This record gives sequence, structure tokens and C-alpha cells, in this order.
Amino acid sequence: MSVKIFVNLPVTDLAKSIEFFAALGFAHNPQFTDENASCVVFSDTVYAMLVTEPYFKTFTTKKIADAAATTEVIVSLALDSRERVDELADKALAAGGGFVKEPEDHGFMYGRSFEDLDGHVWNVFWMDESAAQ
Repeated sequence: MSVKIFVNLPVTDLAKSIEFFAALGFAHNPQFTDENASCVVFSDTVYAMLVTEPYFKTFTTKKIADAAATTEVIVSLALDSRERVDELADKALAAGGGFVKEPEDHGFMYGRSFEDLDGHVWNVFWMDESAAQ
């Protein structure tokens, strides 16, 4: 079975959010981008839909969490090297993202975390799967 994941995230300023993820090196799929949302492409199976808060409210009857004040989810991306982890986290901070905590180095696994412009927490990590076993 083939599965794709689309993580939907409410954003306060769509244009700035698009710029933030573009600064990290990720493309946006124009087919799924308009004035209400933009599709960030992480890979051929992993995407994030950046959705304006008014439009996001049409998907749920619940109150939208304030990601700057609470954490409901941490989105993690597995990368192919420790260097790529540092590169992406550094780009996020340079593009206006927020610092979350110091890097974690477990030898076989290395990770860093940052917040996007709306406070959503992202964890980027590398793991040597053969050493983890």
C-alpha cells in the first residue's frame, strides 16, 4: 500500500509562511496553492498544507490551537545526514524561525528542533538505522 501524508497547519500570514519554507529550500506545488493555502513539498510522499486560519476553520468545529503558546504536534523530518540536519535548522533560524532547544546527539541519531513563523514545532533528525539496531 502506498501512503502520502499531508499535514495541514494553520498560518496567520500565508505569504510569509511560503517565503519561510522556500528559504529552507522546499518547493511549493502551484497546483495546490491559492489565496487560502499552499502545498509545501518535502518529498514525493510528504507534504504540508499551509492553510490561512479563516480557511482552516472551515475544516473543523474545534478552536484552533495557538501554536505559539501550546504544542499540539511536533512534525519530524528524517534527513540523510547530520550535515543536512544542521543546514536545515540553521536556515530555519536565519529565516525567522524560533529556537526550541539544543541539538541532541545520541551517536547513532542526531537531531535539532525549531519553530516556524506560527510556532509549529519541527524536529529534523538523522539516524544511522544499522547502528540503532
